[in-house]
Amino acid sequence: MREWIALAQQASNAAKQYQEAVRSATALVAAPTGKPDAALIEQHQRRVHGLAWIGTTVAALEAITDWAARAENAGRFGETEELTLKIGFGEYCHQLVSAVPMSASEYVRPSELDAEAAADALKRDAAAAQFLSSGNTAQNRARLAALLSEGARPDEAFGDETLDMIREQFRAFTADRITPHAHDWHLADDLIPIEVVEEMADLGVFGVCIAEEFGGLGLGKTAMCLVSEELSRGWICAGSLGTRSEIAGDLIGQNGTEAQKAKFLPKIADGSILPTAVFTEPDTGSDLASVRTRAVQQDDGEWHITGAKTWITHAARADLMTVLCRTDPGVAGYGGLSMLLAAKTRGNDDAPFPDAGIDGSEIEVLGYRGMKEYALGFDGFAVDPDGLLGGVQGQGFKQLMRTFEGARIQTAARAIGVAWNAFDLALSYALERKQFGKNLLAFPRVSDKLALMVAEIVMARELTYSAARHKDKGERCDIEAGMAKLLAARTAWSNADNALQVHGGNGYALEYPISRVLCDARILNIFEGAGEIQAQVIGRGLLHDGQAARP
Repeated sequence: MREWIALAQQASNAAKQYQEAVRSATALVAAPTGKPDAALIEQHQRRVHGLAWIGTTVAALEAITDWAARAENAGRFGETEELTLKIGFGEYCHQLVSAVPMSASEYVRPSELDAEAAADALKRDAAAAQFLSSGNTAQNRARLAALLSEGARPDEAFGDETLDMIREQFRAFTADRITPHAHDWHLADDLIPIEVVEEMADLGVFGVCIAEEFGGLGLGKTAMCLVSEELSRGWICAGSLGTRSEIAGDLIGQNGTEAQKAKFLPKIADGSILPTAVFTEPDTGSDLASVRTRAVQQDDGEWHITGAKTWITHAARADLMTVLCRTDPGVAGYGGLSMLLAAKTRGNDDAPFPDAGIDGSEIEVLGYRGMKEYALGFDGFAVDPDGLLGGVQGQGFKQLMRTFEGARIQTAARAIGVAWNAFDLALSYALERKQFGKNLLAFPRVSDKLALMVAEIVMARELTYSAARHKDKGERCDIEAGMAKLLAARTAWSNADNALQVHGGNGYALEYPISRVLCDARILNIFEGAGEIQAQVIGRGLLHDGQAARP
């Protein structure tokens, strides 16, 4: 078994050399001076995004190799782990030397990247060749599927008492309070019951990363990943409830005045304040520099907000809005933007937005229903004089950017939970459903899907945990966080799609939970930065001087 870990380490190095060859060739056309050129990056967008996907694939190989080594050192690397490593590593090596999927119909190939010679070198590498020939084989997939059907799962222990306890605690809570009810809530398009939200608050969901001095748990992003993953394994909306608190907590904790921290953080941590993020506008999307919503300070110090926002999650029930708005119309672009901490009255079914100066209309959606989405209109909505985050104008965009690493890591963790949910449903159905006198798991095309589902989950999961560990150490991880989100979102969608396929016609029926999981999975490649935005950020980062060695 140790032999395959050593081979993975060697093959990872060879894959890294391939990535560098792709980066160097791409830099010639998109960063000819050594610094990425925005116009050239846009002109060669497919190529730059191909680099991003190749870098992400290589980073996943490195992450699963590290996972295997840690499991082996702890005495937890058994047959299930070895098969997971072989299948996942073998599949991704094949993708690197042939075609890496950027979407369901877009594949980037070595010939497009002037990297055919480098791909051939990767094929010839002795360690990579072992995985190409003996990794993702029919025999290995069948054996892993058999082990999975018997209850085996790839190692997930951290060897850290606190983190392992968190996983156990939230897995039990999800199994008891979320999973049995999620589909009914989804079909009824109901909010998650407030009593469940209160139970989550009692467990510390909303204060995982808030410092202990402000009533939080102060546990960091790795713990946050575990909480989000396990809750999302029951329903993505349960895992996402903490996202708004995570964003608000990061914004205030990193940028707020001492008074703002003391006022808001303890109540966010204990769940008595439910925040929502109010950034997106109808015509701007990811182009935040074009935000037009205005905030004007009055003679008495109050701020009055006017404008339109959209895709605001949990807006009616929220008590606090973090609003990105333009406070200096004389400064174009990012420089005129500020972040306001805008308190509001919690709404209900009869009066979703009872305050003066704000109104909202619900956006009906396919999935991700447990908090509801809204388009908001502001017309002189009043914010307290001390509502300017940090007490300084013109810093809103920079303040928001500081939260993106954590938000994208958490989104990746939610995607891992959704991917596991899809697998759980597919395996259960494959064991119960019989066709032609045997259960579905007996058919290779079904067992193949289940084995590959798990292999990809582990690769995306370990890349996500790696990004979280970097964040917890205070290290820059914008590229790795983007990679984790990019890969985990693709994995969640492919797992949900394959799980529905295992269900056949029944999967298309609303009564089966996999129909919900498919709808929920689709949003993951859109929010917190669409896949194309992630690829743009990753590709530009890899091209930048000094970024060649970054994963």
